[in-house]
Amino acid sequence: MNARSLGLALLITLIWGVNFVVIKWSVAGASPLLVAALRFAVAAVPAVFFVPRPRMPARLLWSYGLAVGVVQFGLLYLAVQLGLSAGMGSLLMQTQAFFTALLAARLLGERVLPWQALGMTLAFGGMGLIGLVAGGDVPLFPLLLTLTAALGWAVSNLIVKAAPQANGFHLVVWSALIPPLPLTGLALLTSGPGEVWHTLTHSSPAFWAAILFMGLANTVLGFGLWANLIGQHGASRVAPLSLLVPVFGMLASALVFQEGFPPGKVVGAALVFTGLMLHVFGGRWWWRPA
Repeated sequence: MNARSLGLALLITLIWGVNFVVIKWSVAGASPLLVAALRFAVAAVPAVFFVPRPRMPARLLWSYGLAVGVVQFGLLYLAVQLGLSAGMGSLLMQTQAFFTALLAARLLGERVLPWQALGMTLAFGGMGLIGLVAGGDVPLFPLLLTLTAALGWAVSNLIVKAAPQANGFHLVVWSALIPPLPLTGLALLTSGPGEVWHTLTHSSPAFWAAILFMGLANTVLGFGLWANLIGQHGASRVAPLSLLVPVFGMLASALVFQEGFPPGKVVGAALVFTGLMLHVFGGRWWWRPA
């Protein structure tokens, strides 16, 4: 990768990491499901009028939109409002890589390779340690919601595998049309029409700036540039850089929310990150006897 492409990749991972701080701030006084609905509405309109429909069956497009919008981000936003810290959210969501490998092994017959199994063992051990000793910023129920959100992300990865001819950026934009309606309906059921209406009519300009950041900078610009970089340089060179997202996410959370990192939490996070590194790069490091 040349310096320009590397700089763009670092910018995108920075945006994606900081996005967890923006999520934490935006759901503090609003229904998290409504915030997620607004994020996808902004991502879809007006971009959908300028982007071709992805080449995939409608059922796969709808399945992807529900997996990403309702399960992945709906549950993530809810977990953050219920107490999950932005830094831990950015790290734990990366467990989607392990869930993807396990689902692919179960449903598609793909092998779980030795370094992937070791990486999963380290990472899930780290999550267990975080759950035991990290303290109040990683409560159990939001932790479980976040892992379920990561599972939704993994399901969406398998849907992409089922439609290899679909352009990734086109898929992101068109699938963003699907989540706003069910997410808004769930927000009305859980928070009530009064709170939803108050958020829509009385929110500050800063709140709407956060929505625009999540919808446009994080989703449309971020995924658009990322898809372009993968097209230019290949997924094997670009995709591993996404490991920087939790690094930026935890740093941003520490700066903005003064998120603490006691020893148990540091060790647990290190185990999760080491597991992720082994999962991504283990094929290059693994030694086999002749």
